[in-house]
Amino acid sequence: MSRLHTDSVSTATGQAAELFTAIAKAAGKVPNAYLAIGSNSPLALDAALKLDAVLGKSSLSRKEIEAIKLAVSESNGCDYCVAAHTLMGRKAGLNDADMRAIRHGGATENERLDVLAGFAREVVTTRGTVATETVDAVRAAGYTDQQVVDTLLVITSISFTNLFNRVNDTAVDFPTPPTA
Repeated sequence: MSRLHTDSVSTATGQAAELFTAIAKAAGKVPNAYLAIGSNSPLALDAALKLDAVLGKSSLSRKEIEAIKLAVSESNGCDYCVAAHTLMGRKAGLNDADMRAIRHGGATENERLDVLAGFAREVVTTRGTVATETVDAVRAAGYTDQQVVDTLLVITSISFTNLFNRVNDTAVDFPTPPTA
């Protein structure tokens, strides 16, 4: 049960109503997280949506972005975002076995992606104080400094929704992801 106020899509007004209409048109529904964020701060929802749009133009592929979001969401204990980004990960070309491995720090068939997910996980679990060797490993895997910075931006984006969903205890409205 949500802890914060949440309007229904039909009772929303102003900027929130405009955002909900655009989300429903693009996604077919307004996910609970967006509904709750927009009900309380249309500004925050607008910023989150714009940041995600910018990430689509970053130096990272959709598959890399979803791998980062899965690794971070699992580390942060956000069941909502794990479920949402499992669905998005499938759409980006990740299979269930790889997504489980990414979430739990295991190995996929893509060593480069494993290094990126491990980097994201370490950034989150060390509050950004990563070892030099970790940054060197990301570079050795073929990632550029721009991609390192873009990874940090993805972490920033997903951390906001992870935090919101944890504070709000947002009800998950996505399919439950496969477990171990």
